[in-house]
Amino acid sequence: MKRDDFEIRFYEKVLKNSPNFVEALVILGDLYTKKGFYEKGLKVDLRLVKLRPQDPVVFYNLACDYSLLNEIDKALDTLKKALDLGYDDLKYLERDKDLDNLRKDKRFDKLLSLFKEKRYP
Repeated sequence: MKRDDFEIRFYEKVLKNSPNFVEALVILGDLYTKKGFYEKGLKVDLRLVKLRPQDPVVFYNLACDYSLLNEIDKALDTLKKALDLGYDDLKYLERDKDLDNLRKDKRFDKLLSLFKEKRYP
């Protein structure tokens, strides 16, 4: 058994006893994404959005889920929400492979341009 598989089973068990354990949800969502279980990662991040409705990183991760699932409209809307909430790691955002599907859409560049204008008037 690979380490990721062990960790996934471990965090799934932890969450059976403590379903709102945010740190475990964050780690599990990341593990699912790394393993290519995008639907499972999406479900975890949707739970996190309910638990952390003002957390820009949670919304950023949700945008990545939508991008990986090629749900471009949802990904753009969610990324905008992350930026509006204060997500500001533009260097990472511009090279994050999880957003590759989004980069194919001209609205992505427009969203980044608007954000940069707002941030650096």
